[in-house]
Amino acid sequence: MKPPIKVAITGAGGQIGYSLVFRIAAGEMFGTDTPVELRLIDLERQVPIIDGVKMELDDCAFPLLKKVVTTTDLAEGFADANWVILVGSVPRKDGMERKDLLEINGKIFVGQGQAIEKNAAPDVRILVVGNPCNTNCLIAKASAPKIPANRWFAMTALDENRAKTQLAQKTSTDVDAVKNMIIWGNHSATQFPDYFHATINGKAATELIENDWLENSFVETVQKRGAAVIKARGASSAGSAANAIIDSVRRIITPTPEGESFSMAVPSDGSYGVPEGLIFSFPLKSKDESYEIVQGVEHDELAQTKIAATLQELQEEQAAVQGMLG
Repeated sequence: MKPPIKVAITGAGGQIGYSLVFRIAAGEMFGTDTPVELRLIDLERQVPIIDGVKMELDDCAFPLLKKVVTTTDLAEGFADANWVILVGSVPRKDGMERKDLLEINGKIFVGQGQAIEKNAAPDVRILVVGNPCNTNCLIAKASAPKIPANRWFAMTALDENRAKTQLAQKTSTDVDAVKNMIIWGNHSATQFPDYFHATINGKAATELIENDWLENSFVETVQKRGAAVIKARGASSAGSAANAIIDSVRRIITPTPEGESFSMAVPSDGSYGVPEGLIFSFPLKSKDESYEIVQGVEHDELAQTKIAATLQELQEEQAAVQGMLG
């Protein structure tokens, strides 16, 4: 059997962590032939919870799960980790300005970036989930300059999955018939779900669905879906976020089928006019344990305007945390 993949998860005592760890242990992330070790990391007040989660994991008797560590210590949690999933972050509260949220979380992600660089395995890859995930990823990456840029990811798979479902339901088709549903930019209400290049059973979505619905209802629904879930269930998207984490890692480590792409925020290489280094969601293709940004996607004036808006927001966030970027 293969050697275990060591997966460290921050905020492991929260709803997303609870929805995630059992699926990793069951083999859904890395496959049913790959053993795993889990490092559940959280704050001191969450220790009883993550200890309880460990008890449940033990009680499941997962054949692939070789070890579970619960800790508040980043060095212990990140030690020799092959994958780090940064879920934990401070949520935005009523009356809190976005810049305040960036500052509070920024300090957390500085420390996490430093600890990852010092303790994780040489092949470590990092997926940032805690919001604002693009800029949190930017901060953590800047705090770990020795880790290559292509090891850093911020999650927009949840947005892609939400968008695919909206298109599938609108056309009464299966969700796996929807391909190349690109999310551009920030994981926020400014993101651009690019319906222009999405296909449904090989046909352009724009040929099957009226433009007014796509431009208005569709875009707004995807952008505001997180808030709608909170309003409906009184809590944030936990199950769907955990599912998107599984999807994200699998899309990164599995070769992308020819002619397809997936959405993920990664450090820009200057593609599509996005300043180099900014964490921006692009269409990606995975290949040979790495990835490339899909080139040659053309945008009309409307799409350019949408992408410019999300780019501006990310640049404003970058300016707000400039002092943490070294």
